[in-house]
Amino acid sequence: MIDINEIMKLLPHKYPFLLVDRIVELEPAKRIVGIKNVTYNEPFFPGHFPTRPIMPGVLILEAIAQTGGVLAFTSFPGMEGSVFFTGIDDARFRKPVIPGDQLKLVAEVVKHRREIWVFDGKALVDDDIVAEARIMAMLKTNKE
Repeated sequence: MIDINEIMKLLPHKYPFLLVDRIVELEPAKRIVGIKNVTYNEPFFPGHFPTRPIMPGVLILEAIAQTGGVLAFTSFPGMEGSVFFTGIDDARFRKPVIPGDQLKLVAEVVKHRREIWVFDGKALVDDDIVAEARIMAMLKTNKE
């Protein structure tokens, strides 16, 4: 639905910190589903951990938040800027994410008011929840 080239136009993140490869579902201002293909070539695997590569949980949360950022920006066409964390509640990590996994990133809007957004997010691998959290973020446009 939205490919990497469009995601790169919407988000300010670039390699090695862009953590969403594709958007496969989108309901503006309501819900979004993105995909992150996890490969052994990720820059964090040599250090986390050399003998057993596991994707850091904070990066899984970042991927969920970036997916939510795509939702926020596509809900208001023409808006450009950045999304900043303002809080993370109830974060849970259920299973490790390893090279070869495909993360399905789901963000559902709990509420949004002006530039403040609250999402319930989860990351799944093969329909199993690997991480989940409530994420609060602030949208800052390039004009601010």
